[in-house]
Amino acid sequence: MKRIEAFWDSSALVPLCVDQGASTLARSAMKVKSLAVWWATPVEMTSAFTRLLRSGEIRPEDFQVALARLTELRRRWIEVQPTEAVRVLAESLVGRHSLRAADALQLAAALVWSNGRPRGHAFVCFDGRLAEAAGREGFSLETAS
Repeated sequence: MKRIEAFWDSSALVPLCVDQGASTLARSAMKVKSLAVWWATPVEMTSAFTRLLRSGEIRPEDFQVALARLTELRRRWIEVQPTEAVRVLAESLVGRHSLRAADALQLAAALVWSNGRPRGHAFVCFDGRLAEAAGREGFSLETAS
């Protein structure tokens, strides 16, 4: 089976590390899609794990498992670095879409990764607003809805 080129938002990666409702869908997408991510994704994921721990949704041992899974994922992914091109694109995206700064940077990184040609590339994202913007930019979507 051919692997599909895909950019992953942290909203779709967290369920690969912590059991959640979207975990089955995320694991299914992982089987056929490559991993490209934004440079700040590990920070976003660690923040999500910490919020889940603090709220009591996961136990300390689940937190450690999530960090270990993140380390394994990092060995497999392509990481888009913070560049002037990403920043300039993100600035324009906040004007075109209803996005927060972090999501604009995610989408800008995906556009840089796809060389500005999103058609034929997947965007794996379980955040509705970001997924909608990615679809309008031309990415095919893998979402939780």
